[in-house]
Amino acid sequence: MTPEVADSFSASAAAYVHIPFCSAICPYCDFAVVAGQDELAERYVDAVVTEIRMAEPWRPLEAIYFGGGTPSHVDPVLLARILEALSDRHGIADGAEISLEANPEDFGAERAGLLHRIGFNRVSFGSQSFDQSVLSYLGRRHEPSQIDSAVGSARDGGFENVSLDLIYGSPGESNELWAATVSRALALKPDHLSCYALTVEAGTPLGRAVRDGAVAPDPDIQADRYEHVESAVPFERYEVSNWSLPGQECRYNLTIWAQGEYEAFGNGAHGFRDGRRYRNHRRLEAYLEHVESGALPRAGEDALAGWDLEQDRLFVGLRRVVGVFHGPGTRALLESPAGLRLIEAGVVESQAERLRVTRPLMTDAVHRSVMSLDAPNVMGESHA
Repeated sequence: MTPEVADSFSASAAAYVHIPFCSAICPYCDFAVVAGQDELAERYVDAVVTEIRMAEPWRPLEAIYFGGGTPSHVDPVLLARILEALSDRHGIADGAEISLEANPEDFGAERAGLLHRIGFNRVSFGSQSFDQSVLSYLGRRHEPSQIDSAVGSARDGGFENVSLDLIYGSPGESNELWAATVSRALALKPDHLSCYALTVEAGTPLGRAVRDGAVAPDPDIQADRYEHVESAVPFERYEVSNWSLPGQECRYNLTIWAQGEYEAFGNGAHGFRDGRRYRNHRRLEAYLEHVESGALPRAGEDALAGWDLEQDRLFVGLRRVVGVFHGPGTRALLESPAGLRLIEAGVVESQAERLRVTRPLMTDAVHRSVMSLDAPNVMGESHA
């Protein structure tokens, strides 16, 4: 993907819809999810539709992403109501990417066909691993064979873009097991692959277990796992953790990383529109109470302008392989002691027009350096 194409997504209009319902909550999960409350699904969708109708009408959406939680756990007819509300309020552009996250055990032939007829054309399976012992450690409820059948159902149902999510670095996962997982994933011929290091979040069951003495993921081993993906996957990497066939990049994520605007609906959802980043109430009960009382379910929002907007541009844009074009923020970074160290270590590369991260495992260090910068004396240059 060329820098020009990647940057063009800054003009896209997108939407995120959060579906919090799961059959069970994985021990590493820190998202706004609930389990055992499926009876609230219809009430929740009513609230999401109401929230969509509260939004200021916009332009047609070019990318829509249903995340969670587990959107595939919910009756597709309910998801169709949300898509219809988005179409009524904003419109959906011809050829728009409409994605949903799915668990392999939810995705049979009948459901795949129905979801595709409703309008979904991209699915991202939470596969995580093709080894049963690793799946059990991660609290996943599917078996490796169910990933195979889910991908087959998606293809038979007409899905044009199938993505697999993998998690690497679980304690007990060997080099051989990880290599076998990557190989099994590639054998299914996905269009897109996302690979994430297992992260220990405070407050999760995994976080409490590690706090109490359980073995934590080893960052050096995780780095080895990442390097294996880089060498084994015959796709183009276009972001820190994402690889795809040409033209099959996730357009919703490209919009986010290009600092494009996107609406967000549902509990815990985050959006960015009209220069404001906003976030909804995370607790399901609080979200429902606000919407059902006629109020927007906002837990907070931040107006971004000037230096804050520039730091934000670097923070999201430097995740991409193409990086960002030069502006006040890149120049401030390159002139700082932290930036000089990053250059000397080969972590970032300054080209004539752009700055890019060349060692993706160090992206978090680059982010910390960006957010620690003081605003330069002059902040009037065009960098949008």
